[in-house]
Amino acid sequence: MLGVWLLAGFGAFGLILRLPGRVMGAALSLLWAGIIVLLAVAPDASLSRMVGGSAIQWLVAGGFAALVLGYRGLLGRLRARAIQPEPLAPSPEDDGLSGAELDRYARHLVLREIGGPGQMRLRRARVLVVGAGGLGSPVCLYLAAAGVGRITVADDDVVSLSNLQRQVIFRSDQRGEAKAEAAATAMKALNPHVQLTPLTRRVGAGDVDLFRQHDLIIDGSDSFSSRQAVNAVCVAAGVPLLAGSISQWEGQVTLYDPARGGPCLTCLFPDEPAAGLAPACAEAGVVGALPGVVGSLMALEAIKYLTGAGRDLRGRLMLFDGLYGENRVIKTQRRAGCSVCG
Repeated sequence: MLGVWLLAGFGAFGLILRLPGRVMGAALSLLWAGIIVLLAVAPDASLSRMVGGSAIQWLVAGGFAALVLGYRGLLGRLRARAIQPEPLAPSPEDDGLSGAELDRYARHLVLREIGGPGQMRLRRARVLVVGAGGLGSPVCLYLAAAGVGRITVADDDVVSLSNLQRQVIFRSDQRGEAKAEAAATAMKALNPHVQLTPLTRRVGAGDVDLFRQHDLIIDGSDSFSSRQAVNAVCVAAGVPLLAGSISQWEGQVTLYDPARGGPCLTCLFPDEPAAGLAPACAEAGVVGALPGVVGSLMALEAIKYLTGAGRDLRGRLMLFDGLYGENRVIKTQRRAGCSVCG
């Protein structure tokens, strides 16, 4: 049984060192092949007893293990493909990228995970951003810069002097202007190729049809009740919700998508926090750069989702601690009997 112990020992050693799966797989395959060659070259009974089996037995066992691993890998690829967003239907005006757009998006076009097809998916995408404040500012700027074709911004607030410490999409001379309109002006100045629709009102229960007109909803609102309302409409409309929140030095980002197997906000947070446990930024304070970090992460996740690049945050919650420079991800899942998506 020496061969079995060698394989098990090396596997445990690789796990302790956190070696990449490909490296461990290659090393274990080489060790397995070496055992087969040794037993085939020197088919001695005592050697077979010491190693644990004959060359044929090791070959059959290895073939069976390869079938099991191949089957698991195939299931993983099918599962990943099943949860990727469907390709957006071409619009009549999709006649390829212009010369100016090719130059503007050159750094995307050379990325293997985005390229020309991914950039066209961004161009055809329709995104609704709820809240143009601290989180919405970087989200709006980066989505416009990335070439997301149609962006709707909903916010019923106006620009104030206290916003400018963190809401970098606005300027001092825009105080008193509606945030949605001021944000749309800034995005249009950044990228004239995107179509912008400012909504100077709150969105809520009566906006199911509006939500259905978009491929992704991004929520950067600053109250639990607003987030609950947006989550409920997203579930009713069957549209994924990319949500972020911040407080003081910490933030979190996730993708709520119960229509495709993920949880909704109420699955994770069924009850509103008690008074004082989750105060708004105006009461608890927030470091100015934190919304930029978390909002940029939200924009990155939106680009990944819309282009199908990488792995999104469906079923995972990313936690960011700016005070101690820590970042971690925890798994989440749907809750049976959820009052919103159950």
